[in-house]
Amino acid sequence: MDLSFKGQEHIAAGKPQVWSFINDPAKVGSCLPDVLEVQVTSPQAFDATVKVAVGPVSGKFKFKVALQPDPSGNAMGLRISGGGFGSVVDLAAGADIKDNGDGTTTLDWHGDASMRGPVATVGGRVLDAQAKRIISTTFANVRAKVSGAAA
Repeated sequence: MDLSFKGQEHIAAGKPQVWSFINDPAKVGSCLPDVLEVQVTSPQAFDATVKVAVGPVSGKFKFKVALQPDPSGNAMGLRISGGGFGSVVDLAAGADIKDNGDGTTTLDWHGDASMRGPVATVGGRVLDAQAKRIISTTFANVRAKVSGAAA
């Protein structure tokens, strides 16, 4: 099953502060919803264990996450792969980063997910809602943490 999402977050912090935050694997990892453990494996990668519940399928899923910063400093890519309980999840996400010129930054984010195994057999609406919640919550948590640090 393939799903696509997009959204936007307005962050009450300047672009340099946002860029610094989203280039830190430990900080990005802490923004995943229901995260149980984050282990930084390189300056641009981490492993995460998260609690996932999609319909009747629930448990701990393990993911490998790679940050893919654009050299221009105007975009960040994110590749997530892994799964659990016989299910596999691959996610390509990213955000275009815009300096609003007033000390705030906008992230225009998008994500494309592919799921196979028992998790993909859950009804489309349930899976779509849960996947969107995970992606949008991650970006909202980035906003909350960066905006809180800027205050």
